[in-house]
Amino acid sequence: MKPLLLGVAALVLTVPVVASGGAPKRTEAAAPTVQIDKVRIDRALADMVSSGRAVGVSALIWKDGREVYSGTAGEADREARRPMRRDALAQIYSMTKPVTGVALMTLWEQGKFGLDDPLARYLPEFAETKVFAGQDATGKPILRAPDRPIVIRDILRHTAGFGYGAGEDYLGTEWSRLDPLNTDHDLAEFGRRLAKVPLLADPGRRWSYSAAVDVQALLVEKLTGMPFERYVRQRIFEPLGMKETAWTQPEDRYPRLAAMYEKGAAGLLERASEKEQRGLNFTPGRKLTMGGAGLVSSADDYMRFARMLLNDGSLDSVRILKPSTVKLMATDQLDPLVTERSWLSTKGNGGFGIDFFVRTGQPRDANENRGALGEYFWDGRASTLFWVDPLNKITAVFLVQVIPFDGTLHRDFRRAVYGDAYLGPKGD
Repeated sequence: MKPLLLGVAALVLTVPVVASGGAPKRTEAAAPTVQIDKVRIDRALADMVSSGRAVGVSALIWKDGREVYSGTAGEADREARRPMRRDALAQIYSMTKPVTGVALMTLWEQGKFGLDDPLARYLPEFAETKVFAGQDATGKPILRAPDRPIVIRDILRHTAGFGYGAGEDYLGTEWSRLDPLNTDHDLAEFGRRLAKVPLLADPGRRWSYSAAVDVQALLVEKLTGMPFERYVRQRIFEPLGMKETAWTQPEDRYPRLAAMYEKGAAGLLERASEKEQRGLNFTPGRKLTMGGAGLVSSADDYMRFARMLLNDGSLDSVRILKPSTVKLMATDQLDPLVTERSWLSTKGNGGFGIDFFVRTGQPRDANENRGALGEYFWDGRASTLFWVDPLNKITAVFLVQVIPFDGTLHRDFRRAVYGDAYLGPKGD
């Protein structure tokens, strides 16, 4: 592809900034020019490989309704000397979450549930879930009823009080004992087990990244009477022409899967275990289809999902969601009282919508990822990333297979896309 430079004339836009619980505020802001510089992006990808932070990377960018950049660097499989190609498949882990959120919101549009309905109305196993309130003098856990029920809005914005099982304290031990996300369980068994794990906090009080999106998947099954995987395939993947995105992949695609690399003790990337290489997708006998992880996709396939979001819920005359639903998902849903937000602030100056981080203000300092007011995105355990930037009409997909998560790759890719000095409009 030839080098391509695209500019956007400076515009004066009226940008809505929505604070949870209040009316939208409107801010007049001038949008600076964003140019897509192929040379700059190519250089950034190459540096990721030459610096030893990645073995292979791939990036795809659309702007103003057309592809403006596609590039790769390094190798998809270092040991096999297989170069990274545009059609490489990658485990995208938590980039699965927005797909699940879209699936559930198609049912909200059908009137199947209300956002503030109690979760237990549809999944009664969660009616008796307790909150962990510490331990008494003998070390016995203190469990009590939550001060309000978990509502569906909570599982959409990670405020239900669920966790992900980390740690060696009582809650971590209980998670390990009940093992809700064991792949030998189906989603129904997952739900029964998760409901017995005490909550970290009362619903609505704390942002805590969690298995809530797997509960979303269970809710899809409950509301439709269909296996979650089949519903997503029929309602999202097939209509959008996403032919290679799936939780269950055929064996003949395995040779196209990018290898997984893990940072070793010396800080160098080493080939990960065979279990990490194959993930859940090529594992025979798996019962669990997670809502929060598990998809394998390609840059072009996932870009179709991202473009659908950028186009307000439709792509190529196929509508998946209403524009108002996409706007709702891309609006900060966190009440000001949710002050405990774990590591969410490391994602940037913003809050959380429905399965997306949502930028609500300019980058605060030079170390923060570049981005525009109103953008929304999510990433994955193996350092993959996508974002939607409605202001600049940009969407980008970045694929790499590096664990643990390396945010410096995102920082450098975003700076290459926007330019290091880009801040965008201020917002509030």
